[in-house]
Amino acid sequence: MAEITRIFDFPYYQLDTYNLEKAFTTKYGGEWKSISSQEYVNQANAISRGLLQLGVQPNDKIAVISSTNRTEWNVLDIGILQVGAQNVPIYPTISAEDYEYILNHSEAIYCFVSDYEIIKKLNSVKGNTKLKYIYTFDDIKGENNWNDVLILGKDNSNQNEVESRKKAVKPNDLATLIYTSGTTGKPKGVMLSHNNLVSNVLDSEKRVPFDYGKSKSLSFLPVCHVFERMILYLYQYCGVEVYFAESIEAMSDNLKEIKPNVMTAVPRLYEKVYDKIIAKGSDLTGIKKKLFFWAVDLGLKYEPYGQNGWWYEKQLKLARKLIFSKWKEGLGGNLDLMVSGSAALQTRLTRVFAAAEMPIMEGYGLTETSPVISVNDQRNGGFRIGTVGKIIDNVDVKIAEDGEILVKGPNVMQGYFKDSKKTDEVMTGDYFHTGDIGEICDEGFLKITDRKKEMFKTSGGKYVAPALIENRFKQSRFIEQIMVIGEGEKMPAALIQLNFEFVEEWGKRHNIVFKSEQDIICNETLHIRIQEEIDEANKNFGKWEQIKKFEITPDIWSIDAGHLTPTMKMKRKVIKDIYKDLIEKIYRP
Repeated sequence: MAEITRIFDFPYYQLDTYNLEKAFTTKYGGEWKSISSQEYVNQANAISRGLLQLGVQPNDKIAVISSTNRTEWNVLDIGILQVGAQNVPIYPTISAEDYEYILNHSEAIYCFVSDYEIIKKLNSVKGNTKLKYIYTFDDIKGENNWNDVLILGKDNSNQNEVESRKKAVKPNDLATLIYTSGTTGKPKGVMLSHNNLVSNVLDSEKRVPFDYGKSKSLSFLPVCHVFERMILYLYQYCGVEVYFAESIEAMSDNLKEIKPNVMTAVPRLYEKVYDKIIAKGSDLTGIKKKLFFWAVDLGLKYEPYGQNGWWYEKQLKLARKLIFSKWKEGLGGNLDLMVSGSAALQTRLTRVFAAAEMPIMEGYGLTETSPVISVNDQRNGGFRIGTVGKIIDNVDVKIAEDGEILVKGPNVMQGYFKDSKKTDEVMTGDYFHTGDIGEICDEGFLKITDRKKEMFKTSGGKYVAPALIENRFKQSRFIEQIMVIGEGEKMPAALIQLNFEFVEEWGKRHNIVFKSEQDIICNETLHIRIQEEIDEANKNFGKWEQIKKFEITPDIWSIDAGHLTPTMKMKRKVIKDIYKDLIEKIYRP
């Protein structure tokens, strides 16, 4: 097998090395359907031939919008890249206006979409774009189907041209435009080359303990997110079977059906998994409940490599047998590794899941760095709680005088598409400015302390790092989301979105009946209880950082309502704007 230098080399490497019977598996109409490594390569070549028949030229842009991860996305991705065109993945949950902006900015000429909801949204703006055709993965009446392109490609008389196009693609050629979901302003098109992504896969591979050719994975983090996309290439390289979750709601069932060895997610999803486990434990009674929370308390004290001593390890062995084994069973029974990225992971989750023998290996990166910069690895002492691991090979990190993390390496993007001004703003020579503040300890572990752009100064001149404070407060089961505010004000305060489900349960236990969400927000007993949670969390911070006042927001923060990005990060500017009246109430009552 020749050296892997372009993204489309991965499927051929998998075919030669592992030749999997189940390379990708998706559920259609209640039934799991797989394609082999050979079928993957065959279908990708058919797509390439079909695209040539459609007149696709090198450097043409083809957009892909899918509500769920699925086999078709991966086949199409390789088919596009082999002809020298570029794949432009678009988040399904953004507005029709954002679809229009990205399609026009990228100059996409074809678009492949997954389902009726997306085609309906896209059809409302397609007349304002340069799109020649739209194809759907689902069978939708009156719409072109992606099978039409596969059928076009059945005629293999132009396979020689596909081979010529493949040979013409160089490692440093542009492979994809990934539009950042952006917490402010219009999305920026990050230009990533084949080498950006390939180098990141090869340099990250040394940190993942897969059983090569045998491991199973569950994929549900949107593939338009560079983290999941790079991981999918990594799975292909390591011969890992990929199963696509039907939805977040079906994740629990899918875990039990598939029994994967590995999955990747963003912290918010791990928080939800943990909260559900704790809620089940709270429903227990008597000795079972006592044992459950004894194990949880033990897990929250976990340190790797037996650092807590023999007595702790003896207790942990018992907790694993009695309690944690049931957690693992509930998540399929074979989950040996979970990977987290995109935002800071609460250390309590790192501890308790590692104690339960389902370690979450937290990593760090950005779309602009393809994405991995560093990642934890349990082997060889490479796991340190509270850090994002050691920096991967061939990537150079230095800390600027103001604490900002700067990165240089083959994974750093080519720039922002059609925006040299914004590119220049984030580059100093070969070093990319991440916008994150951090430090590297003596053992080489990288620790993120805050987002440079999110830090603010109170009117007293004190700096506040909101992400650190928010992560501590989100440990409360009452709090679903929290945003710390106070720039230019005399003190920090917070906007809180309650975990309404938990609050209702709490109300029942205290004989409080909530008839509506408004009832919840106005309940004085609940306010007193939340103040207790805040007082407890405040003990972890300096006086100038402590939350002095809070307001409860009346609705659930969501992607659709604009509070959150598609990767569940808060859009701070939008949230401030939505709740400007509540902010006024805090600071100018």
